[in-house]
Amino acid sequence: MKNIAVIGAGTMGNGIAHVFAQNGYKTNLIDISQDSLDKGLATIGKNLDRMVAKELITENDKKSTLEIITSYTNLADGVKKADLVIEAATENRALKLKIFKELDTICESGTILATNTSSISITQIAAATNRADKVIGMHFMNPVPIMQLVEVIRGYSTSDAVTKIIMDLSIDLGKTPTEVNDYPGFVANRILMPMINEAIETLYNKVAGVAEIDTVMKLGMAHPMGPLQLADFIGLDICLSILNVMYDGFKNPKYAPCPLLVNMVTAGKLGVKSGEGFYDYSQSRKAETVSKQFN
Repeated sequence: MKNIAVIGAGTMGNGIAHVFAQNGYKTNLIDISQDSLDKGLATIGKNLDRMVAKELITENDKKSTLEIITSYTNLADGVKKADLVIEAATENRALKLKIFKELDTICESGTILATNTSSISITQIAAATNRADKVIGMHFMNPVPIMQLVEVIRGYSTSDAVTKIIMDLSIDLGKTPTEVNDYPGFVANRILMPMINEAIETLYNKVAGVAEIDTVMKLGMAHPMGPLQLADFIGLDICLSILNVMYDGFKNPKYAPCPLLVNMVTAGKLGVKSGEGFYDYSQSRKAETVSKQFN
């Protein structure tokens, strides 16, 4: 594992590229949009600057990290010599299947294909390729440079050898890998998303307001961030997508997304990324909640 390709320059993709490059891996960052690549690289630079300011790394460390990241808008060029490709595109099943089908035709036969999906079946993604034994899930947590966990998800046909390579690689990145099996939501989101959804239901049923719900969970349950604020940071559209995947996969009504969540996503209130969710981020600070009527 020397050459890494990361598909998607968004929040997760640029974070994954950052971590690999900081640990000395030659990293290609790929996106169809040059603007997205520029923003992703700028984010990596800013995050490295924070680390320099905290004396976690040196200016030379920052420079060497940025020097081994190369950006591409052409998928074939970006993955040509990769030992490992990590897909971190939008959480959309059809898009991921399309990407993996294409990767299978253009990558070398020994290349391992990983996905950062937080809920979609690894087995289903692997079925779009002719190398199901070399397809695996690497679910990094946000923000990637800080969070220690990597959920390593085995598909039905993922080989023991590939699983060991990815587990060892995660450790080499300074992460703590945890192996889980391929069921909707895996472990992290199978537990987290119903909690977030229940917090939204609690708001929807006028049990308490946004700040009150988050305060109970922060002070009563020692959570560093309340579930509604966390949902804003994840992205309400992502939360809705994951809940839908679990609802479709298990056919269990407990995973059905709250109508308030559906309405907010439909209205474009997606959280931090849109400037407004359960909290208002338009002035880069928490202000009045969007859902005043539920207080």
